[in-house]
Amino acid sequence: MVTAVAITATLSAKNTYAQNTQKHFDQQLYNTILHMDSVCFNAFNAYDMVNLKKVFADNVEFYHDLGGLTYYDQTMQNFEKMFAQNKNTGIKRELVKGSLEVYPIKDFGAIEVGIHKFTHTENGKQEVGLLKFLHVWQYKNNEWKITRVISYDH
Repeated sequence: MVTAVAITATLSAKNTYAQNTQKHFDQQLYNTILHMDSVCFNAFNAYDMVNLKKVFADNVEFYHDLGGLTYYDQTMQNFEKMFAQNKNTGIKRELVKGSLEVYPIKDFGAIEVGIHKFTHTENGKQEVGLLKFLHVWQYKNNEWKITRVISYDH
């Protein structure tokens, strides 16, 4: 059985390796995307739709391996439903330490790749899922916005 400590240690080593071997590693861009990830998911964890909506571009495409493709309005409705369903039991997202990789996209923005952990209570039992994601961030008009989400390995 793999423990959370073993997973974290493996991912930390992977991240250090990625930072040291990435051809185009940019610490400032990495820090910026790490910050934007926290802005997005602090809003998510607080069920703050006002600020969550600000992080997504109006033309966002959200690809979910089990749920299919959604666009902005349906994606926001899905967040609202998720928050309502978990109002009493809670749902929380955490970026798995050491899993984040950030790659620049020339004249556009960045790609964020990582693993996140979602926890919630279901039938009185805490459920934990480690899931993979890819976000495409666009830097436009002095703002970072997510234009594409790929959520997979559910």
